[in-house]
Amino acid sequence: MNAKVYSPKLPTNWWLKQPNYLRYMLRELTCIPIGAFAVLLIFALLRLGQGPEAWQAFRAALATPLAIAWQLLALAFALYHSITWFALAPRTMPLQIGTRRVPAWWISGAHYLLWVVLSVIILLLAGA
Repeated sequence: MNAKVYSPKLPTNWWLKQPNYLRYMLRELTCIPIGAFAVLLIFALLRLGQGPEAWQAFRAALATPLAIAWQLLALAFALYHSITWFALAPRTMPLQIGTRRVPAWWISGAHYLLWVVLSVIILLLAGA
């Protein structure tokens, strides 16, 4: 006996019609520019290891309008990814102390606080 399995045919853009799915897909797509930026940082280390001339040429390339636009786009994707992750954190790692659950805003707030503290430390170390 062969049972027929119902599998509806969905259009390729089905996720564009639902705001929740659209936000989810955008969040998942943020990995592409963030990964590309990570590769850029690896190239930065490579150029830094090749000496002052290679490093200065790399820095000059990063100062072009196209490179600045790319960096701003990568920053926007990283911010979106971080904010959506911090919003999901209370659901992905709920905390319980004794019999009481830690409020969701404490968990998200701790993430944001740590983000700000680490950003300030990095800015101070970078000399900005």
